[in-house]
Amino acid sequence: MGKKIATVLTNMFEDVEYTDPAKAFKDAGHEVVTIEKEKGAKVTGKNNEERLTVDYGIDDVNPSDFDALFIPGGFSPDQLRADDRFVKFAKHFMDEKKPVFAICHGPQLLITAKTLEGRKATGFKSIQVDMEYAGATVVDEEVAVCQNQLVTSRQPDDIPAFNRESLNLLK
Repeated sequence: MGKKIATVLTNMFEDVEYTDPAKAFKDAGHEVVTIEKEKGAKVTGKNNEERLTVDYGIDDVNPSDFDALFIPGGFSPDQLRADDRFVKFAKHFMDEKKPVFAICHGPQLLITAKTLEGRKATGFKSIQVDMEYAGATVVDEEVAVCQNQLVTSRQPDDIPAFNRESLNLLK
């Protein structure tokens, strides 16, 4: 049976880091739900390739209603982590040991949620030191899987490995 995946994003997300995994999740029979500050908001990727209308506002959703969390990269996670509602939402998935998929700058939201301590993870080169300060064991690999829960990748080139391991956790 397909899983329900909460996807948190806002303007300036990395286009392909949303579109490729979202397509892989949908093709495997999972439901991908987009969440931003307001339902119906129109958000645009930083490369202007992808425009989408958000399914739900953060105040309209309960993290308990989802099986997994997906955080695409770009400048989106840095904006979202300034909003406590998104930080709390992400923290729920980490605390409840539900699958979390974060690529590129996606782990920034997990840093702010203070949920990376003791976790093996990776992220975009420029945030790896921040991840270390947050207590993560950072690896420079195309994908890191920690405790059969957290899947992280560094950049768009890593998407095939990211999708493979994310889908594996959804089985």
